[in-house]
Amino acid sequence: MLEEKPKNRLGTPRTPSDSTGGAPSDPARPAPVLDPANGRPAHPPSIHNRRGSAQPPADQPPAEQPPAEQPPAEQPPAEQPPPPAEASHLDTQLAPGGSRAGRNLPIAIAVGVGLAAAVIASLVVYRPAFLAILLPAVLISVWEFARALRSARVRPPLVPLLLGSVAMVSLTWLSGPGGLAVSTMLTVLAGLVWRLSDGPVGYFRDASTAVLITVYVPLLACFAVLMLRPDDGATRIVAFILTVVCSDVGGYVAGVLFGKHPLSPTVSPKKSWEGLAGSVLACMIAGILMVGMALGGTWWQGIVFGAAIAATATLGDLGESIVKRDLGIKDMGTLLPGHGGLMDRMDSLLPSAAVAYLLLTAFVGAG
Repeated sequence: MLEEKPKNRLGTPRTPSDSTGGAPSDPARPAPVLDPANGRPAHPPSIHNRRGSAQPPADQPPAEQPPAEQPPAEQPPAEQPPPPAEASHLDTQLAPGGSRAGRNLPIAIAVGVGLAAAVIASLVVYRPAFLAILLPAVLISVWEFARALRSARVRPPLVPLLLGSVAMVSLTWLSGPGGLAVSTMLTVLAGLVWRLSDGPVGYFRDASTAVLITVYVPLLACFAVLMLRPDDGATRIVAFILTVVCSDVGGYVAGVLFGKHPLSPTVSPKKSWEGLAGSVLACMIAGILMVGMALGGTWWQGIVFGAAIAATATLGDLGESIVKRDLGIKDMGTLLPGHGGLMDRMDSLLPSAAVAYLLLTAFVGAG
């Protein structure tokens, strides 16, 4: 007779593991781990929370999390090469005509020689004919200056400035210093009154620039008219213009060959101290030749004259350069190829005319 196996409460035969609490017979099911403290099965390795993520049991320390990935340390910016220094006489780029000064040198020389020939011809043929060259140059310079100021929304009264320039040149030739003083005051007054018709907005700004243009262009130019009035006026004009030209040429040559130290990099980066030395040297040579020999002065007077003209020509060039930088323009005009506007050539001549007149009057007399 077969022995009947005991059954459990569910009616199924019991196995030894059911009665003894041993491991289940299912080899795929792992045996439970008993807690030695209370004899109960320990918690499984991981219990899922309601969201399905694993939580460690309360009596076990949480598993160590891997350290969060730190963002890469900020690298210091790579050292950038320093910006190129502003151009000087030595490092200016070549222009289409081959100039190292940033302009077409052959055209600039041709235009300069043509202007010099016209001035000399007028002085040789008929001395007052020089006024026929000076007056248009003054009017064009006034117009270029006033037009350049319009880029800064400044509206100087152009009509009284042009008419006043004609009056100043004419009265200076006819009446000398007295005529220059009267015509200058009338021109300034006419500009102030003329501007009243445009209303109060910007009046002080426009009227101030009218005074600036009157003093800077026609007043300084009229000192050349005063030099022209004596019998040796033609020689005085040649001495004045030739010395200013030597300042430009000497400064250009010395700057291109030896220029390394900028004279005023924020105003005119192309000028160098070496170029200024070349200007002074060339002007002294011209002063000795013209004042010491052609006008009957002494050699030291020629040196003083040349050094003074070199200083005023350089200051005049720097003065116009700072005005153009303030206005954000390169040239005052485009009338002269290779030079810019006529005002760009008058910048060194205008202040030098006043100094030349005063020194020549002191050295060789009023004539």
